[in-house]
Amino acid sequence: MKVKTILVSQPDPKGDASPYFELTEKHKVKVDFRPFIHVEGISVKDVRAQKIDLKNFTAIILTSRNAVDHLFRIAEEMRFKMPDDMKYFCQSEAVAYYLQKYVVYRKRKIYVGTKDFPELIKLIKKHKNEKFLLPSSDKLKPSIPVELNNSGVNWTRADLYKTVTSDLSDLENVFYDILVFFSPSGIESLFHNFPNFKQNDTRIAAFGKTTIDAVKEAGLVCNIEAPTKETPSMTMALEKYIKEVNKK
Repeated sequence: MKVKTILVSQPDPKGDASPYFELTEKHKVKVDFRPFIHVEGISVKDVRAQKIDLKNFTAIILTSRNAVDHLFRIAEEMRFKMPDDMKYFCQSEAVAYYLQKYVVYRKRKIYVGTKDFPELIKLIKKHKNEKFLLPSSDKLKPSIPVELNNSGVNWTRADLYKTVTSDLSDLENVFYDILVFFSPSGIESLFHNFPNFKQNDTRIAAFGKTTIDAVKEAGLVCNIEAPTKETPSMTMALEKYIKEVNKK
């Protein structure tokens, strides 16, 4: 069956440079965006219940923009001013750039990983005398604590925000040719909102091994998988699939 409509389980892209817009123009398909999950902050009371005292730490490990936002939210609510000599270890340049929303970049000690957490660990291990705080969601990638434990550094996890299922009830009678997922939580949200969901002719696209596994564990067929060597991005994987089915 030809592809005419796609639902991406993420918020609308900011700006006009998204490759999804190119996909729309090039292949005349309709692409909608709707986050299947969203993030909510954990209260100061619940953070304190984790025995977290920000003044006990000399370095922060930041893996996402959400981690940055909720670190500084909690600091403000605790009336804690981040020391000028606090060290920040950011998983990517995007996270480090976002940090500028809260700190004067050139006056801070900021260390940036090149692409993923194992690369960041190499930087962290060079600072073994620091006391590290890892601001996290309630759903943390399992490999992260394992790698931190193996690194031998002094670190503490702080759950500052949680992943929550979005209300999708208005989509009950809306059907798309392709549903695009980027996390297992997106699959959980699908079945939370629509317990009787049947795939039928809907194609499922999934990014990342854990998401692909979650699709299959839910009894669904994963028609489009990314990243691969041939299609390292989701938009490239979608375009390849659309070219194949729409030419028939």
